[in-house]
Amino acid sequence: MAKKEVSGRFNAIMALVMGTLAMMGCFMAWSSFAPLAAQIAHMFSLSVSQRTLLLATPVLLGSIMRIPVGILSDRYGGKKVYIILMLFVLIPLFLVPRVHSFGMLLFVALLLGMSGTSFAVGISYVSVWFPPQQQGLVLGIASLGNIGNAVSALTLPQIAAKWDFSMVYNVLIGMLIVLIVLFALLCKEMPLDKSKTLKESLSVAKDANTWYLSLFYALTFGLFMSFSNLTPTLLDGLFQMNPVTAGLWAAAFGAMCTFVRPVGGVLSDHLRPMQLLQWVLLGIGIFALEMSFTLNGQALFVTGLVLIGLIAGLGNGIIFKMVPYVSKGNTGAVTGFVGAIGGLGGYFPPIVIGNIKQLTGSYMWGFWLLALFAIICWLILRRKYISGETHIVQ
Repeated sequence: MAKKEVSGRFNAIMALVMGTLAMMGCFMAWSSFAPLAAQIAHMFSLSVSQRTLLLATPVLLGSIMRIPVGILSDRYGGKKVYIILMLFVLIPLFLVPRVHSFGMLLFVALLLGMSGTSFAVGISYVSVWFPPQQQGLVLGIASLGNIGNAVSALTLPQIAAKWDFSMVYNVLIGMLIVLIVLFALLCKEMPLDKSKTLKESLSVAKDANTWYLSLFYALTFGLFMSFSNLTPTLLDGLFQMNPVTAGLWAAAFGAMCTFVRPVGGVLSDHLRPMQLLQWVLLGIGIFALEMSFTLNGQALFVTGLVLIGLIAGLGNGIIFKMVPYVSKGNTGAVTGFVGAIGGLGGYFPPIVIGNIKQLTGSYMWGFWLLALFAIICWLILRRKYISGETHIVQ
């Protein structure tokens, strides 16, 4: 019995460690265009709106495909799905340095978006190994894989500067191959309920809580994705910051948003999550307004950037504490839906902000729209979960 418990504990720890590392590698691939945006824009002679469209394109497929990939993980096993996913991502990584038109680059960027579905696989795979009372902490740790955005911002511009653009993608390919081998050797397949049907998995779409969590995650995770991708472009356009320095600030934003995510999960293990989330939504609204009025002041703007990342990161951890409680045994499916809408929350803002900038010459209206969205989410949360009788986590 003791031997079985040790084996089970080892499998759980390896699932957590490798699930997190695999997510980090996939997120590095997913966000690889953002820190190289200035170089890519020069190579392909892109306008502001084309540049923001390119940054948003990987987010699209990476968001929409989280739903089927999450369901597949629940049904066939996270280990199998994770390995197949990483093998697929090697294809667009190989193609990126070899395309010569903006249209083909957009197509490859769309394929690269599949790496973003790693979140649904990771949460589904890791969550089954741990008891409910540890879900907030464990899923917060697993979600540290989001740090891949920050690692990309920190390292990829330096690799490109020291070697060249192609070397960036050679490094990413090598890293993913190592992760695939380690995952195959060290991890065990998760326990499966083979009697579960597709209809049962899709039943989570009938639960209103799935959609409310999706809405809130569209704000918090969407903000994380948007600013992870937009920060180098914003700092370049507003303050003419060089790519390496802008990458450092993008890394600071991504790291702040990621490292506080487990803190949000731990707080939600001990306090009512929705009560915590309302302060997150108000904080996002306040700092979005602060950033809109400091577009000419670099110090205040980047301070707001880091603080809004901190608040959004807490919100991500709080929301995912509640995901396993929505539908028992369907964590991958709920994660797929919530993650998909959250990802789409990161798809549209760069496009909208890029077009607003092109039309008005300023980013101010984009930040005002972010503040308005935060207040709308806060009002819905107050009515449904704070003043109302609905509780996801009792």
